[in-house]
Amino acid sequence: MHCALYDAGLCRSCQWLEKPYPQQLSDKQALLQQLLADTPVAGWLPPVSSAQQGFRNKAKMVVSGSVERPVFGMVTREGDAVDLVDCPLYPASFASVFALLKPFIARAGLTPYNVARKRGELKFLLLTESTQGGMMLRFVLRSGEKLAQLRAALPWLQQQLPQLQVISANIQPVHMAILEGDEEIALTPDQALVENFNQVPLYIRPQSFFQTNPQVAAGLYATARAWVAQLAVSSMWDLFCGVGGFGLHCATPAMQLTGIEISAEAIACARQSAQQLGLDKVSFAALDSTQFATSREQVPQLVLVNPPRRGIGAELCAWLSQMAPEYLLYSSCNPTTMAQDIARLPDYSVSRVQLFDMFPHTAHFEVLTLLTRKGGTA
Repeated sequence: MHCALYDAGLCRSCQWLEKPYPQQLSDKQALLQQLLADTPVAGWLPPVSSAQQGFRNKAKMVVSGSVERPVFGMVTREGDAVDLVDCPLYPASFASVFALLKPFIARAGLTPYNVARKRGELKFLLLTESTQGGMMLRFVLRSGEKLAQLRAALPWLQQQLPQLQVISANIQPVHMAILEGDEEIALTPDQALVENFNQVPLYIRPQSFFQTNPQVAAGLYATARAWVAQLAVSSMWDLFCGVGGFGLHCATPAMQLTGIEISAEAIACARQSAQQLGLDKVSFAALDSTQFATSREQVPQLVLVNPPRRGIGAELCAWLSQMAPEYLLYSSCNPTTMAQDIARLPDYSVSRVQLFDMFPHTAHFEVLTLLTRKGGTA
């Protein structure tokens, strides 16, 4: 992938850009094998590759500059604004949205926030696109002071960009590098962006997490579904479930499935999907995953975990070791913490591992690992 921003030294987010893509995959696989070197792995599956550009479904733009000439991108440590609207990671469909948002900011009188002066209103723009063509736009504001102006100007923007199905304002009053605050204000009747992976309907709400590489994510979910189908389990937990992507892919009408996620926004999405699919034996709850699990006296046949980068941790590993479900399916965006967790589960063997390159041109990747209780089969 060629990137003029990288060549000019303006953005180095893609640290591996100069490395040929096949070498990137090879290096990631080597790192994964090194992390699991002390753990026997019965089956290594080939890594799943990604498109090299245009694969991101989400842009997180710092807004700087002036109300008449806003800059979307990032601000360097020296305070210089870098325009990233031409980043080749974004799909071509983003360009027309960014182009119209610049005059819109002037129409709405949304002065970009100045970090040094602690003045201004508009901090970030967050744009998400579904594979179905709809988009979600979020304005992250310092306060609600300009909300009336924003609402008044929106009809013009919606007329120009009808694909903006979900629009909201997030209030983030803290003078820190925090992307969003707790308060979300709906600016459109619809507040869930419709997505669909592998004939499974999914919904993205403003404050719910969703994978940023939809093509690879769809492959990850499909693989999990295939692995679980081979196990023929009748009960399952989906911990750290987000909007329910894994559980909804793996569930069958006869399966008892419980999904747990701390975000109420994400759980609302998961429930909507389950209802649409007619899965009567599936339930979702907005709870802490570790607290939920460790307070139970029984376990299902399979526990799927998809934790944040910190992993599932010693407490949950100890509880899983004690309760001994037949299978653990571990999806990780941080193979280092995953390897640490697997080391805490000595009563399980690693049946298969597969790398999914969710983040090309960086050292990051996703991994799916099936662990089987020793003495069992997979």
